[in-house]
Amino acid sequence: MRAVVLVGGFGTRLRPLTLDIPKPLLPVANVRLLGHVLAALGSAGVTEAVLAIGFKPEPFFEAFPEGVCAGVKLVYAVEPEPMDTAGAIGFAARFAGIDDTFIVVNGDILTDVDYAALVTFHRERGLEGTIHLIPVDDVTQFGVVESDETSRVTRFVEKPQPHETTSRYVNAGTYVLEPSVLARIPEGKPLSIERVVFPEMVADGQLAARPSDDYWVDTGRPETYLKANLDLIDGTRSLILASVAAQAHIHATAVVTHSVVGDSCTVGEGAIVVDSVLLPGSHVGAGAKVERSLVMGRVNAGASVTACVIGKDGMVEAGAQLTDVKIP
Repeated sequence: MRAVVLVGGFGTRLRPLTLDIPKPLLPVANVRLLGHVLAALGSAGVTEAVLAIGFKPEPFFEAFPEGVCAGVKLVYAVEPEPMDTAGAIGFAARFAGIDDTFIVVNGDILTDVDYAALVTFHRERGLEGTIHLIPVDDVTQFGVVESDETSRVTRFVEKPQPHETTSRYVNAGTYVLEPSVLARIPEGKPLSIERVVFPEMVADGQLAARPSDDYWVDTGRPETYLKANLDLIDGTRSLILASVAAQAHIHATAVVTHSVVGDSCTVGEGAIVVDSVLLPGSHVGAGAKVERSLVMGRVNAGASVTACVIGKDGMVEAGAQLTDVKIP
């Protein structure tokens, strides 16, 4: 089976971490985000993934010089211009010559959904497409999906008030599609699958939905990217990864608690790191404190940062006290 992985976003909500590195290549618990996504797909029988790349293809080529990630063969479909979601899916699928049932996933979502079960569910329904749904507590912040007793989607309701729908399920960003869906996507034109293609499929009775309450997180914001990292080291998920990379350098007097530390990081004498992610190559100076933060650059001696994002070229001056800021 083949999959299309949407990795063309600009990652604006995660800047400055994504100024030089595309979001799918950022590490989550010291494994590239894309590696997590493709490992899950591979375990469900996906042998080839088409990466729908909107910009900066070179980092992907450099990251996977053999064209393989987590045992899955990669095909690079580089869009000539931003194509939106449906346009990107259509471009990538045609580029790779997909002519059978295929999976579509957003490359910035981590989920424990059973992809194989989703495909089986889709084939049993015999429709053109199936979308994965997850429950949310506050429907007013999402586009809600309603379906009938046969699992056919009947309506999309954008950010409804509680009295406007009885559904608590939203689009989780994973789809199983038949190649016939490509006929609904004009070649060479930007188009949204959520706003245009799916409503057309609903009108034709050709879209099913499968809800589940599996683990799911959109890593596209600093707080959710932080959560995705910490969830993989504290037992929240069934897969538990090491929190400190082998090539990290942590002083014997430093205290690192509930945090991820990447390769070539240095944590100085007496430093404290709590509920944070230190990305590869970052530096925390002696006596500094890092709490609920993402650090790619330098936090110098005696500084304190809380709920901050420090990019690759970011530097916190010695002794500075910062809360909820991004540098640069």
